[in-house]
Amino acid sequence: MKWNLRWVAAKRDIWRPSDLKTAFEEVGFTPSLSKVCALWSAKPLTLRLDDLDMICAALQCTVADLMEAEPLAAGGDLGERPQAVGEQPRAGSGQRPVPKQTGEAGVRRLPPN
Repeated sequence: MKWNLRWVAAKRDIWRPSDLKTAFEEVGFTPSLSKVCALWSAKPLTLRLDDLDMICAALQCTVADLMEAEPLAAGGDLGERPQAVGEQPRAGSGQRPVPKQTGEAGVRRLPPN
């Protein structure tokens, strides 16, 4: 998803996070300035629907104005995601964790008592 808060705010002649906070307060939405700056500077990872509704009310826009679907990368699948280093395979992925091979000839040794 593409986050278009700054674009929508610019259409309303709002150019700074502090001005955006003032617009939010006019509709009864009172986030901290740090939260407003986070919304202003980057796409939020999570956003409550009530907050999204208040943002739309303050900017007199729709959710479709704030968020725009972006096409997936070529060959991308919604179920695929990069695996972090050391991460165990997800349940239901069809992959089983492989134990580390240590010791001589691949024999796992138990720790001493």
